[in-house]
Amino acid sequence: MSKVDIVVSEVGPRDGLQSVKRTMPTEAKLRWIKALADAGMREIEVGSFVSPKLLPQMADAADVVAQAIHIPDITVLALVPNLKGAQRAFAAGAHKVSMPVSASRLHSQSNINMTPEQAIEAVRTVCALRDTLPRRPGVEAGISTAFGCTMEGPVSEDWVIEVAKRLAEAGADCVNLADTTGMANPAQIKRMFKRLKAELGDKAGAAHLHNTRGQGLANVVAALDAGVTTFDSSHAGLGGCPYAPGATGNIVTEDLVFLLESMGLRTGIDLDKLIAARDLITRGLPGETLYGHVADAGLPKGFVPASAGAA
Repeated sequence: MSKVDIVVSEVGPRDGLQSVKRTMPTEAKLRWIKALADAGMREIEVGSFVSPKLLPQMADAADVVAQAIHIPDITVLALVPNLKGAQRAFAAGAHKVSMPVSASRLHSQSNINMTPEQAIEAVRTVCALRDTLPRRPGVEAGISTAFGCTMEGPVSEDWVIEVAKRLAEAGADCVNLADTTGMANPAQIKRMFKRLKAELGDKAGAAHLHNTRGQGLANVVAALDAGVTTFDSSHAGLGGCPYAPGATGNIVTEDLVFLLESMGLRTGIDLDKLIAARDLITRGLPGETLYGHVADAGLPKGFVPASAGAA
């Protein structure tokens, strides 16, 4: 496998599809995931283990995980809100689970019907289960609304860091910060990720950024300056949070990969294949709006990605 400088973690099959009212057929999801893997994507969040009554788009999560784990060279990630979801994800064979813990109390209740403190305890319980398993899956925690909330407004940065410390103590392998509502600015991103790294060291995790107000890629550069090496993004820009009003605009994977590769940072991802794979979204969800400047404009003449020289 080629060496990479930055890991791009694809969240479209989960975060993207859960925000689309229609349901993509299971086989269409799997064709899409395989195409993403073929393009060089090495971590893909393929589903969410939540009640199908709440998110019918994710009702086939166990089937998708059980088949996706047989695709070579990818880490299959699933979102779980609680112990029950984690049990189902582990049983299906997920390599890693991601647990959302909101820094905003209103968003936490809306998103997972828990207080932030209860959500931290849920992470502790899942980590205890993980430690009993013969195959140790990863458990990462993502702090939602870490940079502001559409329901509460500003969120205390000190509180966000306190939540991060509690999650690390609870056993999470890493703690990510999410700009769920697209309210962050580059100065804030750089400041918060530096604080996260100072407090958690190697447990400081990924940046999950949205482009709701056009700040997504500027925030990526700020996070790079703070030492972040993993970024979530969504193929064709699908998705947002259905429980945070106005939380649209995941950063577009194609645009993110182009930014990184043009800066000399290797992702291991083939942009031509990634752009071509958009057709599978169109076929699986006819008429769905797709986003992305690079897909619209095409790659510049003479463009040589950094990954072309990866060994």
